Amino acid sequence: MLTRRYLIAAGAAGAMTGLAGRALADATKLTFCSWGGALSDLEKSALLDPFGKIKGFEVVPASPTNYAKLKAMVESGPPEWDLVDVGGRFIWQGADLLETLDMSLIPNAKALDPGWVAPKGIFTSTGATVVAWNTKSFPEGQGPKSWKDFWDVKTFPGPRGLYKPFYYNYEAALLAAGTPHADIYPVTEDKVKLAMDKIRELKPNVKVWWMAGAQPPQLLSTGELAMSSAWSGRVLAIMRENAPVAMTYQDGIAWGNAWVVPKGTPNAKLAMEAINYALSPEAQGRLVEFGTYGPVLEAAAAKGTPEQRKLMVTAPENIKTMLILNEEQAAIYSAKYENEWNRMQLG
Repeated sequence: MLTRRYLIAAGAAGAMTGLAGRALADATKLTFCSWGGALSDLEKSALLDPFGKIKGFEVVPASPTNYAKLKAMVESGPPEWDLVDVGGRFIWQGADLLETLDMSLIPNAKALDPGWVAPKGIFTSTGATVVAWNTKSFPEGQGPKSWKDFWDVKTFPGPRGLYKPFYYNYEAALLAAGTPHADIYPVTEDKVKLAMDKIRELKPNVKVWWMAGAQPPQLLSTGELAMSSAWSGRVLAIMRENAPVAMTYQDGIAWGNAWVVPKGTPNAKLAMEAINYALSPEAQGRLVEFGTYGPVLEAAAAKGTPEQRKLMVTAPENIKTMLILNEEQAAIYSAKYENEWNRMQLG
């Protein structure tokens, strides 16, 4: 089972009340911001639109998630976004910008592993950062199987793509260097230096430092990149279109998609009720059916067919080979070493 128990700060079950007296600015719509593409489509179709029909409101989509924009919205108030999908580290880094969740409005969270629940954010689906490749460059059975292979440009030649922030790259580089999964955390100066050195080694072969999740599958499908790090859901979506792209969960970096409520939104109560619905068995079951990003509710994952489970991060045969991203540690290194990382990229 994919557990996040050690990733979220203690006291996750605690919550603030006081939303009952807050007037809704517009109970006929809920503005939801996510990262775009397959994830946004899935979240809207599987988790939010059905609840909107029940409650009588329209889900207004926005993308992509932008932390600077969210900060500006909250500070100028009231924010345009009512509910936002964020990287898990933002639960800590952006805590001052977020409402504390009223857990009395989210009773379905009780069915989750406690590690998926934090005072200011709840994970609603799972994904992973994986090694993906163009199948014309590496035919079936000849593709990479790990981050070590990703770094091996002699055996697996061709231009690479890596995520622009240090996030994910710290883990990928250490795995490529042979660091055991159990030793990736906690973050230390020596580990950061090793990761930076490993990325400098690969840097001449990195053609694209990507930011948007749509970039890797698109660039892989056209052959502009031979190999790239990528978000699993994006790759699975384009594979369904028979694009010449493949991926492996082996050595993947598993994470969850966290939903948060921006501080000051008049629709905070409705947003928290929407989170509760997204965690319901019926909503989580739809994630299994869509087959791109998986459920956080273990009972929903267990009901998937063998073919469906092959696509899930949380399937035992997949997760046993993966590293579970420690979001709290990622929040530390992605902030503390940001300047050094930027200098390395530009140098």
